[in-house]
Amino acid sequence: MPIKTTITSDEKENILNELRSANLAFQKIYSGDKPDRQPVHTVYGGANLFKSDSTKRMGDIAQRSLKNFAPDFTVLARVLELDGHSGLPVDEKKIKELSDHLKNLNELERKRNPAWLPYTVYNKIISKLEREAVEDFRIDFEDGFGNRSDEEEDNTAVNAALELAKGMNDQTISPFIGIRIKPFTEDLKQRGVRTLDIFLTTLFEQTKGKLPEHFVVMLPKVTIPEQIKALVHFFEIIEKKHSLPSGTLKMEMMVEATQAVMDKDGKNPLRALIAAGEGRCIAAHFGTYDYTASCNITAKYQTMDHPVCDFAHHMTKVALGGTGIYLSDGATNVMPVGPHRGDNLTKEQQEENKIVVHRGWKLCYSHTMHSLKNGFYQGWDLNPAQLPMRYAAVYTFFLSSFEDAAVRLHHFIGKAAQATLSGDIFDDAATGQGLLNFFLRALNSGAISEEELKVTGLSIEEIRMRSFFKILEGRRKAAITKSN
Repeated sequence: MPIKTTITSDEKENILNELRSANLAFQKIYSGDKPDRQPVHTVYGGANLFKSDSTKRMGDIAQRSLKNFAPDFTVLARVLELDGHSGLPVDEKKIKELSDHLKNLNELERKRNPAWLPYTVYNKIISKLEREAVEDFRIDFEDGFGNRSDEEEDNTAVNAALELAKGMNDQTISPFIGIRIKPFTEDLKQRGVRTLDIFLTTLFEQTKGKLPEHFVVMLPKVTIPEQIKALVHFFEIIEKKHSLPSGTLKMEMMVEATQAVMDKDGKNPLRALIAAGEGRCIAAHFGTYDYTASCNITAKYQTMDHPVCDFAHHMTKVALGGTGIYLSDGATNVMPVGPHRGDNLTKEQQEENKIVVHRGWKLCYSHTMHSLKNGFYQGWDLNPAQLPMRYAAVYTFFLSSFEDAAVRLHHFIGKAAQATLSGDIFDDAATGQGLLNFFLRALNSGAISEEELKVTGLSIEEIRMRSFFKILEGRRKAAITKSN
């Protein structure tokens, strides 16, 4: 019996062609999360203190802090209350015996041991601090620098650019780096653009027009699109005069005022603010303390996990989710640094230092875990002593979820590949990319290795593609080739 339809072919094509235009326009805006590497943190440091080897010295300080206040993995586990901490030994001899035992096990056997997670996290932190303690650094001409005389800021801009050029030559800078200028408010716009101009002009003179890889300019306290448009125009002038390809200079914006979350018309303006960057604005960073202050929260309660911050986080997610814009949380302003300095401290002073540092560590760890659980995979660090806790939280987050996520991705890829190979339409690549991004973030942070990722059913070559769509396309082509 023939199947009857009501809609003619012409009617169907006309309507679906109109829908196609709308779908493509939507996909252009909401292209999905980028598979590129996103740093797990940004370290902010005053421009007056920046040196070509600043990040290396920060790594040395972070290693000393970890060694002094957590000489082995059991101490860190108890401070942070990691899984399995209650069953760990406190006797030095037994701690060494357990460490030696775990070290001699293969990875599969080690994972069966209750001490696996804290042992693994601790050793990965040490390795990360030795290899790449700072992933992203911002040379700060705003809050971290303060309001100084124009002459002093001019000179600092020159010196910071010279140090960056030296760091580029010596290969001592972080993989991601940039500057934060003063905001383009009416009071500070002149100072902001002058510092930008001096810094980049000096840098280009030293490097013959080259920028470090992943260089960005952070514009703080953004409230209206015109501030971002102004920075884009300045970028265009600088690029033209230094013979740089259009679009070379990139920027980030800071969400640190209520007006950046809700404008005068009661609308969320973040999409419009990003659009004003004409493709140059790649990230939005949350400013915890300015934002909470704008909500009349007193200093004592201006913390990253305050409900007003969570509201701003979710509003940012809703506005920018799926656009490929990187999102970053703010910083913990309690530094894990003991009150007593020097080499000849009394036992009481040493104990007091330990208590203060451990309390600060727990707060840093808690705040970072709060960010990660809410889908913010990047945050700020303000002190080298915070770095071990950044990585403690990141590694714990990824390692504790690894097994379940691996099984889920393995099944998802199998289902998607089967549909693709059989000629069926599989239109859920965004979900697949989201799952893959979990592992790419874990891989980039050092939480897992490429070899460990193979349990997902992916080959090393597929993992390096960093694209779920390309993985499926590669499998489809391989299957066709094999069948022929």
